[in-house]
Amino acid sequence: MSSGGLELPPGDSGHEGGPADAPGGGSGTVPAGAVSLAGGPATATGATGARTGAELDWGADAWSEVRTRAQRAGRAYIWLNLIEQRLRSVVGAVLRPIYEPVHGGDDWVVAAAGPAGQEWVQRAVAVREVSRRKGYLLDSADDNVLSFLTLPQLRELMVQHWPCFEPYFDDRREIEQALDELEVTRNVVSRNRALSRAVLEQAERASARLLEVLGGGAGSPSADRLPIDAVEDLVGDRYADVISVHPDRVRLQRQLPAEDLFGGARRLDAIGIGLNLLVQNFSGRRLVRLSEAGCRVRLLFLNPASSAVKRRERELGLRKGELSRSVEMNILHVRRVRAGLRDPSRFDIHVFDETPRFTAYLVEGESSGIAVVQSYLRRARGMEAPVLVLRGGGRGVPKDADHGLFTTYREEFESVWDDSRPVS
Repeated sequence: MSSGGLELPPGDSGHEGGPADAPGGGSGTVPAGAVSLAGGPATATGATGARTGAELDWGADAWSEVRTRAQRAGRAYIWLNLIEQRLRSVVGAVLRPIYEPVHGGDDWVVAAAGPAGQEWVQRAVAVREVSRRKGYLLDSADDNVLSFLTLPQLRELMVQHWPCFEPYFDDRREIEQALDELEVTRNVVSRNRALSRAVLEQAERASARLLEVLGGGAGSPSADRLPIDAVEDLVGDRYADVISVHPDRVRLQRQLPAEDLFGGARRLDAIGIGLNLLVQNFSGRRLVRLSEAGCRVRLLFLNPASSAVKRRERELGLRKGELSRSVEMNILHVRRVRAGLRDPSRFDIHVFDETPRFTAYLVEGESSGIAVVQSYLRRARGMEAPVLVLRGGGRGVPKDADHGLFTTYREEFESVWDDSRPVS
């Protein structure tokens, strides 16, 4: 009988006390149901290549899977962290002035929780005390009960005291619905389980909407074309001013349609062979309205009569003159747009004769800019080439943005523009 009260498997009665019981003894019979330890440690620590039977190595597929899990969980955690901090701030700002003058100190949180929340608020008090003793409180600003309330508990305080919050927020249902959508993600992330792309995207949408409702949003997406999300705000400087990469232009336009890219622009500079992203996806009537609204436009096409066009046709395997005619049609289209403007001086069209190295659309709004850049590949047309999306100017741009890619392509555009010729 063991010290824990569990009966151990008996040894072989015929060899009791014999050599089989001694270290290094003979090969005694193992009773049914008993676990033989013979060779166990030796197998684990023996000769090279010996195994216990468990497969400990991760293959390429396993590593890929865990990296994907970590990336998704990391994005979700940042959003959840922002939401929790914002909601904690809102709850403190609204309820503290009501309860603290009467109850004082941290007791105002206990009083606000009331009888219905007594259990979870006392649990938060206990966790805080443990954190104090073990030195887990690294910032004195977190040494309060409110910092130890979870997202559902903060929501409960808000719901219980909605008349106090109603003067600040219009739609209680919208807030509760967004928090409901986040609850699935919160449970998955807290338990380190797999988070699907669909659930992550739902959580990001709900978080962005909730931050906007709670007064912590980044402004109108239409004003900035691509809203700055939480991840870009926090770790965007790791990638200079590159905010997304797409394998081709089709996938780019799913996320960033031409209307979102060019609509609301105050300055538009574009350089390329035929500028199809603008000419074929943004109507002439819309371009007229954009210019009449005050947008400064400069378009730089490859000269359709240049030898560079002929070389590009050979690279792509096009018939002779096919590419040059396409560029000519695009130039004629934007000339008609310019002719219909009240002030054509703000709409410039130039051509250049150099070897085309990239196409770029540099779009600047009231407070920020965005650029779409593609390098020319020898055998791939513009629709098939990889795309970089860059953030330029305004909030969310790294401090060393002067050395970012947006500035590099801006300088390159200006250099080619200075050497180009105007189209009458």
